[in-house]
Amino acid sequence: MSDVQQRVERYLAIWNEKDPAARRAAIAEAWTDAPVYVDPLGVAEGRDAIDAFIGAAQEQFPGLVFRPAGEVDAHHNVARFTWELGPEGGEAIAVGFDVAVFDEDGRFDRVHGFLDK
Repeated sequence: MSDVQQRVERYLAIWNEKDPAARRAAIAEAWTDAPVYVDPLGVAEGRDAIDAFIGAAQEQFPGLVFRPAGEVDAHHNVARFTWELGPEGGEAIAVGFDVAVFDEDGRFDRVHGFLDK
């Protein structure tokens, strides 16, 4: 498994982390000091805003989990990957893809999300 694939899996695990302290620690480790996340539903600038955005998504979709849907395509400091949201082991109710830009240390700096389904 590539390093970028592992980073993306950790990223999706953050979206599934229910414990606020553990999620906050994971965000601090995986994201830069001034990250930005943007998708059709909103913009989150900074770690606190990203944490709140993820918490709100978990409240909106209780019991559902994010999971990878295929391999990560990456070059230089950019990666794109498809994800699914659905019940554990069940059919996805939402599918999308994200484009991530990493800093020189491999941390997430910018993520642009798109919804397909």
